[in-house]
Amino acid sequence: MNKMLSIIVLAVVVLASCGHRASKTGKKAGREFVDEVVIKTTPVKNQGRSPLCWAYAMLATIESERLMMGDSLELSPDYYARMLLSDEARTYFFSRRQGQISLRGTSSMLLNLLSAYGAQSYTAYHNERATNYNVLARKARRLADASPSLAKMEERMARLLDDHIGFLPRRVFMHGATYTPAQFAESVCLPGDYLSLTSFTHHPFGKRFVLEVPDNQMRDSFMNVPIDTLMFRVERAIRRGHPVCWEGDISEPGFNFGEGRAVVVYRQRPPFNKEQTITQADRQRAFERLETTDDHCMELCGLARDRRGRKYFLAKNSWGRAGRYRGFMYLSDDYVKLKTIAFYMSKTAWEG
Repeated sequence: MNKMLSIIVLAVVVLASCGHRASKTGKKAGREFVDEVVIKTTPVKNQGRSPLCWAYAMLATIESERLMMGDSLELSPDYYARMLLSDEARTYFFSRRQGQISLRGTSSMLLNLLSAYGAQSYTAYHNERATNYNVLARKARRLADASPSLAKMEERMARLLDDHIGFLPRRVFMHGATYTPAQFAESVCLPGDYLSLTSFTHHPFGKRFVLEVPDNQMRDSFMNVPIDTLMFRVERAIRRGHPVCWEGDISEPGFNFGEGRAVVVYRQRPPFNKEQTITQADRQRAFERLETTDDHCMELCGLARDRRGRKYFLAKNSWGRAGRYRGFMYLSDDYVKLKTIAFYMSKTAWEG
């Protein structure tokens, strides 16, 4: 009697979103990439199931920029989550309880919150219990619905946030000095120190415009720059030791965190020794067709080549130390060129 052998292939579909349950380390093999530039970074963090990649990535970029200056520090994403939840609850209350309370955003939001509320150190305000911010946002909305006045809502919100995140320190203690959050932020990053940059042709180049992505909750404007100029400036910044915050699409089949790389999957494979040329028109077409979506943010902290000499950007993720490269991954040059929504870098990095 013949035996039938059944092979069941389990396909794990990772939703294109900022939050991620990290996979286990991918298979170990020979080194696929040769690093050309590696910028110092603080340890890899884990955002858990929160939608706070925009905060983790921008803070990682600021931290690396400070490391370049010889100043070691780590900043608290939980602090900004708390400030944003409080702001969102207040807005929801005054909107006659219309809309929602959400922690999704763009990395430009972190710069706004830093300017408004200062900064707090990671060690002083970090919840080891890994707060589920999606659940917390829903609790905040229900609390606002049930509050008869703003004062009562804010009192209840403070207790809710204390219970789920932790009590908020009033001072920042760093390197033997004491700061208020505002003073600490001024010592780290001044308003206007960082640029928000994008590249799309439905607005004129050389002008700022409000980027039309759902996560741009604060309706921040971005400087519009031709993609070839933008890619040149990003690479130059990294080669000179400056990190860059990247925001873009991870819904592509070529994005594989477990294997530690992201590549464009072409219908027709380009020659091995020649990179596919991504054009400004390709970017625009993908954006207008909603094929390029605003999914995730990471810190770009290096440059590398693969075995065939093709260029890659080294990225520090915020999904813990999983994957083939323990929390880091490599994004191909064409992937970055095609799938970027925005870049953020210091003015010093931009000017060179």
